[in-house]
Amino acid sequence: MFTMSRKLASIAILTGLAALSIQSSYARDTDFAKDHPRRAEVIQREKHQKATNAKDAKNGSLTQAQAHQLNKEDNSIRREERADAAAGGGRITKSEQKQLNQQENAVNAQRSADIQSNKAGIATGK
Repeated sequence: MFTMSRKLASIAILTGLAALSIQSSYARDTDFAKDHPRRAEVIQREKHQKATNAKDAKNGSLTQAQAHQLNKEDNSIRREERADAAAGGGRITKSEQKQLNQQENAVNAQRSADIQSNKAGIATGK
């Protein structure tokens, strides 16, 4: 009887240690995912582009409608990034990062085209 309770106690202790080990491993993975370099780079770029939209709208380079449309597109890219990260355990792959960057490049090109169009309209008096 005494040996049986010692065995049960040993099993309980080992099970508890295994659970703690798994939990701490999971915590490390989640901490890593929050600051994953590819994801952090994409998020920083999105923040920068939103700030640029606001600055360009404030100084008149973009209309409020143009800035709003660009922000909608940036929000869509952000939702896609979050979905990719959720599917990848908090990380995004290099190919996902490449696709997100291409989308951000397209939004940036649209911003530049809008600014040029607005400048041309001002120059011609439109």
